[in-house]
Amino acid sequence: MTLESDKKNISRLAKENIERLKELAAINKTTGVIKESKSVADTLQHISFILKEAMQYPSFTAARISFDDKQYWSPNFSESKWILSQSFDCIDKRTGLIEIFYTKEFPDLYEGPFLKEERNLIDNISNMISGYINTEAGKNLITKSGEEYSDEEYIEGPFVRVENRNLLNDYLNRNNADRDVYHDLMPFKVREILLVANLYDAYNIEREGRFTEQIYDEYHQLNLSSMPRVTGVSCYDEAMKQLRSRHFDMIIVMVGVDKKTPIELSERVKKEFPYISIFLLLNNDADIGYYEEQRTSLYSIDKIFVWNGESQVFIAMIKSLEDRVNAENDTDVGLVRVILLVEDSAKYYSRYLPMLYQSVMAQTQRIIDDVTTDPQYKILRMRARPKILLASNYEEALTIYSRYKNYLLCLISDVKYKMQDVMDEKAGIKLVEQIRSEMPNLPAILQSSDVGNAEYAKELKCSFIEKHSESLRQDIRAFIEEYLGFGNFVYKDIHGDPIVTAKSLREFEEHLYNIPAESIIYHANRNNFSLWLMARGEVKIAKMIARYKTTDFKSAEDIREYLISMIHEFRNEKRRGKIVAFKTQPGFNAENIVSLSSGSLGGKGRGLAFINSMLYNLNLSSYVPGINVKAPMTAVIGVDEYMNFMDRNGLLKKIKQASDYTKIQQLFLKGNLRSRLKNRIKHILSNFDKPLAIRSSGCLRIRFNSL
Repeated sequence: MTLESDKKNISRLAKENIERLKELAAINKTTGVIKESKSVADTLQHISFILKEAMQYPSFTAARISFDDKQYWSPNFSESKWILSQSFDCIDKRTGLIEIFYTKEFPDLYEGPFLKEERNLIDNISNMISGYINTEAGKNLITKSGEEYSDEEYIEGPFVRVENRNLLNDYLNRNNADRDVYHDLMPFKVREILLVANLYDAYNIEREGRFTEQIYDEYHQLNLSSMPRVTGVSCYDEAMKQLRSRHFDMIIVMVGVDKKTPIELSERVKKEFPYISIFLLLNNDADIGYYEEQRTSLYSIDKIFVWNGESQVFIAMIKSLEDRVNAENDTDVGLVRVILLVEDSAKYYSRYLPMLYQSVMAQTQRIIDDVTTDPQYKILRMRARPKILLASNYEEALTIYSRYKNYLLCLISDVKYKMQDVMDEKAGIKLVEQIRSEMPNLPAILQSSDVGNAEYAKELKCSFIEKHSESLRQDIRAFIEEYLGFGNFVYKDIHGDPIVTAKSLREFEEHLYNIPAESIIYHANRNNFSLWLMARGEVKIAKMIARYKTTDFKSAEDIREYLISMIHEFRNEKRRGKIVAFKTQPGFNAENIVSLSSGSLGGKGRGLAFINSMLYNLNLSSYVPGINVKAPMTAVIGVDEYMNFMDRNGLLKKIKQASDYTKIQQLFLKGNLRSRLKNRIKHILSNFDKPLAIRSSGCLRIRFNSL
């Protein structure tokens, strides 16, 4: 073997190794894209980009994925006679096709000009796509209600036919219905961030190693989950090494003294990873002009932000990307509201977005703390916070408005920005006028550095915020609390003057009986009822109310009656089949178990609670036709009251000294119950005239003649 042949073999092996790495990277990237839980369309579009770059001649490759009568192309797509294809099938009988074209003739290899490994690659990716689409189809099938099952899916019992295998699923679906909607919100989360910065800029950001700590602190304070992992690199080669090793959700490129290298780096990265969002982070305001002048040519940059030395800007960057990706899903699935921010200056939206996110999240957190104490539920309900969408010109703002106008919570707009590619001094005013022509009651803020624009805001009945105001943060927070449903619900008269304030859903319901009919019309026209309920995380009832308009009712009294009935139905459904704490109202009934004190229920109490839950969360007649089973009205004294009774009456020491069972019985009978427990039992018995059974959890059975 000659030296020349050795060199050729080494070169061949090196080339084959590079191809294998590209193929492995393609599999890894495809897995990452699928895990993002984006729409099928977005997922297939991203995979078409990945396939193009995975081939041995990516500059002369075009990729197309066809599925469900739609096609997804790689950039600069064109067909040719050199083609590699693979079909895939789905469980719902839909089919798809992957096609790879070489746009230039190359020597024949395994399958025309394509390698055997490339054939294996598209076979593997077609299987991945098929599995992904089958999973999505399966999710849709599971969520369908009233589904018919074939004969073989039933288990034939000795007496009746019982559909057995779905009992647990039906119970969980019914019992967790309130939470399920939150699980379906925000499917895309930023989990991996690649930070590109030179050593000096990295030091400034890191602040002696505290950058990750700062992001963690922000997430912790805002009660946010899924804190992203940040990986730092300082050059293009390091960035590509990381990008080829695992999937990243976003890339942040820090700009220091060198203004050209970050752009060149982002262009090279975007060429290979077009589906990853790249944010440019400037070190100071002085660089903004340089980049905004060439903004139209910066195709590789998704957004420019300015770092002002505070970690909140990173939270804003992360959340703005998540909101942009999740908005369509969250509005459709959970009726989540949208805040439209229109601002073309990176200097100002880098300042506004952190303030908006902090205010919205803080207000959402405050409401959640008021309505629930469950830590897991709190985290889930944070997903229902309003989404903040940023637009930089008039046309982009109108596009967002057209898509999300049914969910629009408010408009916050600058006055001066581009309209039809020309800077317009009154673009924000025109935008408010356009949107208000369709949504006259939409809350809006005009913000400007020119205080003279306050007069225009007054004419449009908008709030006005001066950009350089020292109270900017307080002004934004006050606007959110007053207009966006985050505060108490203030019933107003036809002129907008306050009548009465409701601090909770119960107070909201109580006042609903007595407020004037004009007040109901006033709030219904402005969608205030569903808005306030949505802000408090009551998605289910908000969706029931939001589906109707005032024109769907004959009168204000019909609206009042509908609202009250919906609240009753909602509250009863939440309480039905549950263990609830004792309250004098609404009283003792058979729909739930009443706990008269804290602590464990005991075996009998748990058994009755389980039966009660089954009866009211499952329609048993659908499983066993003709059956009618009821549980007795039940109240339970928890074990904490028993332990308190023992301590207060000194029984622990006494029963150790007594050997006669009769004496122990007498000691218990002489003991005193707490007056609060006596009053609760008296209240229940005062409205109860049916036979009464009293059972204890111990071996002692006592019949009470009186209390």
